[in-house]
Amino acid sequence: MARTPKHHPSPAHAPRRSERDQARRTLSQNFLTDRAALRGVLRAADPDPAGLLVEVGPGKGALTEVLAPRCRALIAYEIDRHLIGGLRDRLGAYPHVRVVHQDFLTARPPHGPFAVVANVPYARTAEIVRWCLRAPRLTSATLLTQWEYAAKRTGGFGRWSLLTVLTWPEVEWRLCGRVPRTAFRPVPRVDGGVLRLDRRPAPLLADAAERAAYGRMVELGFSGVGGSLFASLRRDWPQRRLAAAFGRAGLRRDTVVAHATPDQWLTVFRTLA
Repeated sequence: MARTPKHHPSPAHAPRRSERDQARRTLSQNFLTDRAALRGVLRAADPDPAGLLVEVGPGKGALTEVLAPRCRALIAYEIDRHLIGGLRDRLGAYPHVRVVHQDFLTARPPHGPFAVVANVPYARTAEIVRWCLRAPRLTSATLLTQWEYAAKRTGGFGRWSLLTVLTWPEVEWRLCGRVPRTAFRPVPRVDGGVLRLDRRPAPLLADAAERAAYGRMVELGFSGVGGSLFASLRRDWPQRRLAAAFGRAGLRRDTVVAHATPDQWLTVFRTLA
């Protein structure tokens, strides 16, 4: 007897996602719900009780509610209009918390000192980090990002990124913990990492011209020409001077560029300068 083929609904008859679900997917939303993980982010942020906090994407307000009693004022930027009403209801007991329906990336940084805390939408991590680095009065940013991103930026794989090395004289990058993916709802595919950026009270290179020269050296080193950091820098400096600088920094001539730590970069620069 011939079998009746199973009916598979065509895409036209597939159930349509709700507007809310569509927004969650578009905005890369995974809400942090685990209480231990929330406390971990709070410890890493270590808010100044007399300071101003800016939160990126508070979502349903779980992290905001933990942060609110620990600061003088908090501005929470939420892009998803579906969440605004619930946020304002949940945070109504905190008059110093202001919920703003706006894309954080379009916001102007505060004129006075402030810190950023965020459970970052993974798809927008790079843009949010760039915003923080450009904000002149930012004191710190505590960002819950994808684990791989946080580890990559802080030497967690034994390698250092161009962005970290470039900004190191002015910003310290630290990895403050790992958050299991099961701490989020919906559950993402990967774990999170707590990344902390601290703007140094005084840059390690105080002179603007020095910082510019350091940046040119780092860009040259990461250009990849020659197969090693020494070979790349050899295009601008004599071999004898480079050898002395590498020796002082504890670097081998065959060191791959990503294996040099930010402090070793600074030692090389200062020796050459």
